[in-house]
Amino acid sequence: MAIQVIGTGVGRTGTYSLKLAINQLDLGPCHHMEEVILNMPVNVPLWVDAVAGNPDWNALYDGYPSAVDWPTAGFFEELYEAYPSAKFILTHRSPESWADSFGATIYKLLTERAEAPPEMREWLDMVVGVVEKTGIPLGLDRDALIERFVAHNEAVKNLIPADQLLVFQVKEGWGPLCEFLEKPVPSEPFPRTNDRAEFWDRVSGKA
Repeated sequence: MAIQVIGTGVGRTGTYSLKLAINQLDLGPCHHMEEVILNMPVNVPLWVDAVAGNPDWNALYDGYPSAVDWPTAGFFEELYEAYPSAKFILTHRSPESWADSFGATIYKLLTERAEAPPEMREWLDMVVGVVEKTGIPLGLDRDALIERFVAHNEAVKNLIPADQLLVFQVKEGWGPLCEFLEKPVPSEPFPRTNDRAEFWDRVSGKA
């Protein structure tokens, strides 16, 4: 089955909550960076190839009708070309709050990856490549992170036709998401998860 729902929002924009929501709407299993972490020997080489310009989308998304978060967000142009009829979701938040959250979690992890356990380093090197492909190299200050975040979001909105793109903040809840995906609104609350403490637990394997 071809992938039907593609998230173009970068990490720390509510992508884990969106993954859980998509699963609840029976459009999963939804691919997320967590899936890469859970099977690094298989997944990391495939994503390294993708960063090098040789993606195998069928292998990368085998069994996944939807995908959010990095690495997916770094390939929104290629994925729009490969799946032109898919629905795309751009998760976002205020650029300032994103820069603070990203800087204290993902960016910190990547910057300090030399201190990570050896078994994580190939994955971290791949993530650096994906994040750089998204226009966010290492070494940027807060103002530059804000600029790159805004630039990515604008690039997505400029490429994806408006009728195929939902620009979404997870605090908006089920309404806009269910309308866009043509699904009934669940009775359960919209999932809220993956604060900064949860991020570090997830990366360390505690979650």
